Amino acid sequence: MSAMSNLFRGPWSSTARLDGKTVIITGSNTGIGKETARDLAKRGARIIMACRDLGKAEVAQKELIEDSGNQSIIVKKLDLSDTKLIREFAEVIIKEEKQVNVLINNAGVMMCPFSKTADGFEMQFGVNHLGHFLLTYLLLDLIRRSAPARILNVSSMAHTWGTINLDDINSEKRYNDRRAYGQSKLANILFSRSLAKRLEGTGVTVYALHPGIVQTELGRHLNTPLRVAYTIVKPFLKTPVQGAQTSIYCAVEPALENESGHYYSDCAQATCSRTATDDEMAQKLWELSCQMLGITWE
Repeated sequence: MSAMSNLFRGPWSSTARLDGKTVIITGSNTGIGKETARDLAKRGARIIMACRDLGKAEVAQKELIEDSGNQSIIVKKLDLSDTKLIREFAEVIIKEEKQVNVLINNAGVMMCPFSKTADGFEMQFGVNHLGHFLLTYLLLDLIRRSAPARILNVSSMAHTWGTINLDDINSEKRYNDRRAYGQSKLANILFSRSLAKRLEGTGVTVYALHPGIVQTELGRHLNTPLRVAYTIVKPFLKTPVQGAQTSIYCAVEPALENESGHYYSDCAQATCSRTATDDEMAQKLWELSCQMLGITWE
């Protein structure tokens, strides 16, 4: 579908309700995550906004409650760049929530200058992949008990820019912000494939998705030439509402109950790169992720 058609695309429409369901959305105080939260709140879901910046999240929460008429929208602090804080968040959820029916791993950092997380991971790989890998691991028992349940990993067509560099996963020998971002988004898809296989027959399904090229704050680290280019193409990019549609589709569409482990774009199953379907690499990435996080996840 051409960029021009994004201007005219309306929201994906479905009357499906999520009453009595609990949804966690990471990074939901802005952009795609916020619009996903708005839509699912209108469908009656209990929404947990898992955000790093509590101030911004509370402003967004107030707006979403007023707009949706749904009072069951709560904010919890989650910083995906620190495994200690991810564990604290998960403990609170396990203690306070009876169920988690949908986990949307949406938060992310994009093409930032080289930096490391609290645990010494390269920031993009650490937040976009490892942070969500650990969060999913910690919440999985609760999610399984809540089946039918869904886990969504927001990836990107940028997965085609990267390879999984097992010998230099933290990009310490050589850092390229674009390649490191691509590696983290490729990891999201490989993780989704591996997780879907492990969860076969449990009633928990897994989806990776590309939201489209969206006007969001993710582009704040772009260099000057890219920023100029971004300004030129901005009218043809998706709005956050349009960008949220595939996340909403994967969270809601009843027909997807029988699908798991696939990659979606524009509210349909899509083709990802050959590298993203490499099950041997997916297994190596899984083992390396567990090793880096100090967890055992068979």
